[in-house]
Amino acid sequence: MSQHLIIAPILIPFIVGALMLLYDDRQRRAKFWLSMGSTVLQLLVAVALVLRAKAGGADGSGSIGFYLLGDWQAPFGIVLVIDRLSAMMLVLTSLLAIPSLIYASTNVSRQGPHYYSLFQFLLVGLNGAFLTGDLFNLFVFFEVLLAASYGLLLHGSGQLRVRAGMHYIAMNLTASLLFLIGVSLIYGVTGTLNMAHLANMISSIAPEDRSFLHAGVAILSVAFLVKAGSWPLSFWLPTAYMAGAAPVAAMFAIMTKVGVYSILRLTMLVFGPSAGASTGFGAGMLILLGLATVIFGLLGLLASQTLGRMAAHSVLISSGTVLAVTGFAVAGGGEALLAAALYYMIGSTLATSALFLLIEPMNRQDGGIAAMLALTADVYGVDDSEIDEVPDPGFSVPATMTVLGICFGLCLLVLAGMPPLPGFIGKVAMIQQLLQNNGLPPGLNWTLIGLLMLSGFATLVGLARIGIQTFWAQDDAPPRVLALEIIPIAVLLLVVGLMTVKAEATLRYTTSTASALHQTASYAYGVFATPRAADRETTKRRGASE
Repeated sequence: MSQHLIIAPILIPFIVGALMLLYDDRQRRAKFWLSMGSTVLQLLVAVALVLRAKAGGADGSGSIGFYLLGDWQAPFGIVLVIDRLSAMMLVLTSLLAIPSLIYASTNVSRQGPHYYSLFQFLLVGLNGAFLTGDLFNLFVFFEVLLAASYGLLLHGSGQLRVRAGMHYIAMNLTASLLFLIGVSLIYGVTGTLNMAHLANMISSIAPEDRSFLHAGVAILSVAFLVKAGSWPLSFWLPTAYMAGAAPVAAMFAIMTKVGVYSILRLTMLVFGPSAGASTGFGAGMLILLGLATVIFGLLGLLASQTLGRMAAHSVLISSGTVLAVTGFAVAGGGEALLAAALYYMIGSTLATSALFLLIEPMNRQDGGIAAMLALTADVYGVDDSEIDEVPDPGFSVPATMTVLGICFGLCLLVLAGMPPLPGFIGKVAMIQQLLQNNGLPPGLNWTLIGLLMLSGFATLVGLARIGIQTFWAQDDAPPRVLALEIIPIAVLLLVVGLMTVKAEATLRYTTSTASALHQTASYAYGVFATPRAADRETTKRRGASE
């Protein structure tokens, strides 16, 4: 069973999501517990995969697991790959999914049909994108998560949500078209879409074909950059993320990281030190786009007047920072810088997700929950008996504004990079590496250092302004906030606190992850060295007979 653990993060949400389609939409209690059980099981599997990825490796980079779907040998079959990076992203996805599900159980899931099934299909796409070792199947999983995200973003009602959803769909369909064009060019030149196979053959590409390969990768990267929210392809993102329901936006915080992950995985594998004439291709453009994204994010954050738009621009700052550092890593900027950026990415993603969950409670007027349930009943035909049958989601939180203020303050401190939280640790670690001689132009190093500081200052000013307006300048009665709306936020902030306490261990893990990304041979050759299950059985029988 242990060898099949790699495919479990894809199969579990797929089976549960399909099963819940058979339930009547009024059976929300059963669907919630099925969805919660699936997500918790995914977290346990992801933790087990992290422990497996940490084990082994003489240099401390860990081991890599491979799974041949259909028992077809690479590159003819589909292969799933689990290493330190993909296992880390699986854990992060599950850590965001569980609080989002708890929050959605209060009233969000009641605003439209099939919420929990769409949520599970979103997890199928996310987990599959992190596990696949094949570009075409990366496209397939991208489309699965995007199809689910379309339904989740439009879940509910409202003109703003519909308009933002149409822009979101149009942009991502365009990106999908570019994805297919880029994949077609790559396949036309190389005859393969297996990432390990591409890494092995990149140095032997004929000079006359290399420009076509670079063009294909560039077009493919544009699709990834759209999904990562890179400037100038990110104008749609703040409105779309702001318009979504709070738990949907909280999950969308990880979706930009799928684009960042794809760029990091592809560039480190294909354009690493062993790529010959293609070594470092696109690194300069990634650095410039990352820096521009950070600038766009911090300016947008200062100009924003609502918490939702500020949270969306915080997502852009996080993505832009990791994109720029990815460019530094491809250009030979060192492993420690990438390790610090990965640590920063985890902390900022958790804090941004918590900030999205805070939007509705902080902007709610007294009696808002009752009004929302009444609106749901009117729009979707939910009768009073069904409302009465729904279990009480929890008691109201005493000292509501105090609890909300503490949670908001912690999110602010993390995103602004204030000590001693992960935002500060990650930024200090990045600045420390940028101050050293990493072989890159000093101007780029100092530009990124300046933007890391400016983005923290902009976040502090922008979010502090919202905090003052919400907690100090309001004379209205405090809103009624349910415990099941505060608990998910507290869970996310607890994980952030654990990252602070275990900063050394977490940084040690991200350092090993960065080291493994720079050493591509284990990945590139391991895929082809993985024996088929039939061959393993034959070897076992032969050994037993001898």
